[in-house]
Parts: sequence; structure tokens; C-alpha cells
Amino acid sequence: MSEHPLLIIDDDLELCDLLTAWLSDEGFSLQCAHDGPGGLEAARSGQFDAIILDVMLPGMNGLEVLRTLRQTSNTPLLMLSARGEPIDRILGLELGADDYLPKPCDPRELVARLRALLRRSHGQPAPSTVLQVGDLRLDPESLLAWLGDDPLALTQTEALILRTLIERPGQLIDRQALSRQALGKSLGPHDRSLDMHMSNLRRKLGLHADGRNRIQSVRGRGYLYS
Repeated sequence: MSEHPLLIIDDDLELCDLLTAWLSDEGFSLQCAHDGPGGLEAARSGQFDAIILDVMLPGMNGLEVLRTLRQTSNTPLLMLSARGEPIDRILGLELGADDYLPKPCDPRELVARLRALLRRSHGQPAPSTVLQVGDLRLDPESLLAWLGDDPLALTQTEALILRTLIERPGQLIDRQALSRQALGKSLGPHDRSLDMHMSNLRRKLGLHADGRNRIQSVRGRGYLYS
């Protein structure tokens, strides 16, 4: 079984030991950091396929680690929080987390979420031809994107959403189909994760020169890039 290098940033030493034992058996190689500054330094190395980040950390909380990390890195990241407060989940997604789980979490669900993140970021190779719609360009393989000559700092999830939309510009993409393709999951009745990622993506893309939204929404149905 091939190993995926994974970083866990959590000050709960017992949990780190348990996750290391469990995830090692599931094909991951683990490194742990137990405070915010140390975790940020390790995460910036770029040597990990994915990161698990706790919200409550000494030295620098997880949200600040995430905020700083996303300035230079789009490594897939899953947040954990013992409090499980909705505000933590919302802030985490707004700051660029790709997924979120409350503590305590089922290790089997954690493995499933991590595998979904990895499939989305290291999955089937996409065509190498750069996609372009107007002044927007996106490389479907590297998931790098530009507006004009300016690079866009997108997370993996945001880039996957954008790729799905601009592969069929002007066509309505069903919410569930978009979530399954870009987020690797179906949406539950109260799941707002797609909407949060879409809000972040729209903010980064900005408006067309004529003031129109680049991504249009059709209430209750889906989204399209126009």
C-alpha cells in the first residue's frame, strides 16, 4: 500500500498516538506537531499530501495557522475541533479549510474524508490544455488559475469547483453533482459547505468588468459560470 505523507497539528498527545497508529495501517505516513507555530513551520515545508489541524492549539490557534498557511499553500486540509461549534466550522471553511470534523470523530470517517481529499487533489489526471473563459484561465491538472496575468490564490476545493464550472461555461451544474465532483460527497439537507466554498470563490474571483457575478446561482438548483 503506497503511503501518503500526512501532518497532524494537535496538542492532544494521546489522540496523536491513536491517529498515528490507525492511519499508519491505512496507508499514511505521519508527522505530528503539538503547537501552532511548530505546526505552521512543518506545514509550510510542502512535503505533505494533506494536513489535519486542530482549532485549539498553544502558541497560535488553528484558525490563525490556517489563515497564515493559506497565504502560500493550498495543501488539502481537514480541521478538527473539540468544541464542535458551528462558528468554528464556518470560520474554518471561510479561511480555506477543505473539510471539517468535530471531536471525538470516528477514525473510519476521518480516513474516508482524507481519502476523498486525496482523490480530489491527486486523482485522475485531467487534460493538460488550459481552460479559458474570457479573462479567466485554469490549468486543470495543476489547478493553478489566473485572472488576466494575476494568479489566484485558490484552495484545492475552490479550484476543483471552478474547474467543474468552467469545463461547461454557461451551463447549469446541479448542486449535488457539483458537490460530488468537487467536494467528494453528497450534500445533506443542512449541509452548507458547498455554499461556503462558493462564497469564498466568488470573493476571490470578483465581478466582471460590467458588474455581473462571474458565478450565477439558480436557487435550489445549482450554479453556472457566465
